[in-house]
Order: sequence, then structure tokens, then C-alpha cells
Amino acid sequence: MPRLTAALIAIAGILAGGLGVSLLNQPAPDTGAITAIVSDVLAKQEAPPAPIDKAGVEAIVADMLTEHDLALATTQPAEPTVAQIDPAKLNPMIENYLMSDPEILQRLSNALETKTRTAEADASRTAIASMKDVIFNDPNQVVLGNPDGDVTLVEMFDYNCSYCRSALPDLVNLLADDPELRVVLKEFPILSQGSLDAARVAVLVGKSDADYWTFHQALFTGRGQNDLDTALAAAKDVGLSPVNLQLELDSELVGKTIQNSYDIAKALNITGTPTYIIGNEVIPGAIGIDDLRSRIANMRACGQTQCEG
Repeated sequence: MPRLTAALIAIAGILAGGLGVSLLNQPAPDTGAITAIVSDVLAKQEAPPAPIDKAGVEAIVADMLTEHDLALATTQPAEPTVAQIDPAKLNPMIENYLMSDPEILQRLSNALETKTRTAEADASRTAIASMKDVIFNDPNQVVLGNPDGDVTLVEMFDYNCSYCRSALPDLVNLLADDPELRVVLKEFPILSQGSLDAARVAVLVGKSDADYWTFHQALFTGRGQNDLDTALAAAKDVGLSPVNLQLELDSELVGKTIQNSYDIAKALNITGTPTYIIGNEVIPGAIGIDDLRSRIANMRACGQTQCEG
């Protein structure tokens, strides 16, 4: 029942000798208190009140409700106060707590590292999915092993990377031992101008009919740093003309192929070489043949580089 209607019935009951009480089916109200309120409202009027009709009663009730709401608002409890923390007292307490159990900091560090790695892995999976064709199926990339293999291993490398040089035997053994492995090599020259020049020659060798794998091994097994001269010499050894290669070094094919590697690296936050990509995982560094074999086996077993259970 609306408040205004209830109040009207209550006042009507007072004026009619209490009939409103039966209408509301409530315990008898304090008629003296209500009468006093009504009298007080009437007393505040500037002119003597007119006979109380329906409109007059509604006006009285409205005034009553207004006064009731104001009185109720003034009796509401105040907002709770918040105790102020004194840093001079709190900070020593925190320090003492941490010093009492230094392993807490180690656990926090481990939790943060786990959270960071999880976030990075999630970001990598998303990026790999969005660039799947560029990573695994670029028509200008070099493919070794079984072109229709059931697992693809991508390696991004720099011809002047010592870790890439030391990881070359791992790739040789994987290709020899696993006839179902597909290997994708991506030029990722980041260490020097010589690295970039050697990569530009390598792109042209990869698009030719020459033996790219022999060229690739020659650069990684030679002495000293690789540059334009060493790359052209290795290309000549596999039957290509150094003069013709130099004429094509600035071609769109060369620029686009290397730029694709930079784009992949940016999207996947790859900053070093070698970096492997298997399935939906980015693997930085020369992790060794055993770890690579384990991830390849997991890809075949469960479709992920790490299987549960």
C-alpha cells in the first residue's frame, strides 16, 4: 500500500473515531501522537484551516510525510570512519615479517615469473595463430627435410650467431634421423651489416636451383665472420654467379623475405638467435637436440609441445 494512501486512511480513522484502524488491520496507533502532529501542522498555517476535505487531508499528509522523512534522515548513522595507517609503523612491521621468513620473497618471485611466462606464452600462441601462414607457409622460405612432414620445426637464425653455429649439428642429426620432420629456415639478420648481406645472398640461393643446404652449412662451418664476400664465395661453390647475385641483392623478393622475418620477430617478441617455433610455442636459444626431440615427439602425441600427464 502506498505511504500516502496509508497515511490518509490513518488520519481518516482518527477523524472518524478510529475507523481507519480496522481498515488497516493493524494494532491501534498512538492517536495522541498523530493528533499532535496534525495539530502542529495546522497551527503553522497562516490562516485558519478550512473544513478538511480530501484535498486538505492530502496536503496535511504530505506535510507529515515530509517532516517524517527529515526526522528519519537526521537519525541515520554517520558514515563509518576509516582508520589511518601510519607508514612509519606499518613499514617496519612488513619488513620484520618478510625478514622472519625470507622464503616468502622467493615464493613471490617464483609466482611472478610463472605469471609472466604464462602471459608471454598466451601472447605467443595468439601471435602465432594470427601469422600462421607467414611463419609456416611463406612461399619464399627454405624448406628442408620432408616437405609434407607431420611436424614442422622453424628456425630463425643469423649467420654470425655463434649459438646458431653450435646448434647446426642438432639440425643435421634431426634431419638425418627423422624422415617425417619438416624444417623451415628463416633468415633473421640482427647482429651486423655482414649478417644482413649474407642473408640477402642466402635468400637468392634459396630461390635458385642450387643446393641451399650445402651453402648454409658452408657459412656456419667457415672461419671468421660472414659477410657479402663469404656468402658470394659459398654461393659460387654451389654453382651460382656472384655477379648475377649482386645484381639482384636489392630486389623486392630479397627485401620482402627478410622483412617477413622481422615482422614475425616483432609479433612474437623474438630478440635473439637461434629461435625455434614448434606448434604454438616460441623457443629461444639453442636448447639442444634432446629437448627438440622431446617437443617434436609431443607434437605427434598430443598436438602440443608439452603433453599433460
